[in-house]
Amino acid sequence: MTMPASRVERVGVFCGARPGARPQHLRLATEFGEALAQRGTGLVYGAGGVGIMGAVADAVLDAGAPVTGVIPRQLYEREQPDESRTEVIVVETMHERKALMYRLAVGFAVLPGGLGTLDELLEVATWNQLGIHHKPLVLVNQGGFFDPLLTLLDNMVSDGFISQEERFVIQVASGVEEALDCLVSPAPRPERSTIPPAASRTQAAPTAAT
Repeated sequence: MTMPASRVERVGVFCGARPGARPQHLRLATEFGEALAQRGTGLVYGAGGVGIMGAVADAVLDAGAPVTGVIPRQLYEREQPDESRTEVIVVETMHERKALMYRLAVGFAVLPGGLGTLDELLEVATWNQLGIHHKPLVLVNQGGFFDPLLTLLDNMVSDGFISQEERFVIQVASGVEEALDCLVSPAPRPERSTIPPAASRTQAAPTAAT
């Protein structure tokens, strides 16, 4: 069942319009989109129908949650937004795109991407630093993609260009569920009637242990 768009909070996702060189990036995008929808949360993103962007949006839509894409007119043809299932808002400039995404989203997740992804990440962090808004921001660092960036941020602290408090405006999560816990409410727990009896859980515990 598709959730009514007007009643659903949205998380902004910054990510690449290319698929990247490793299959794990697309798998992460699909996993994130599915988990986001399972939290009862919609997506606001850059409206691209290809690459990581497209994979996230497809997963959210397939799971029944609403998607809002915001795209500058000059990129409208290149990034192939899917207007059959997605609300697409066409703006005139990149600045308008970012400002509208920042306004619509309750928080922001950053998945693998390129220069545009870094631009959006750092602008949102700067807006938090300056007090223009106070919205959570998290890097989904599954597989260590953002490790070099984290090293740079730590160097900025040690060299006195940002404070520890400013550094941790950019939160870091190693997986999808951890990232979503930083942004939205936890997924609903099963009803009591669906939880196995205590004896069954005790018996199954050794198998589940790692």
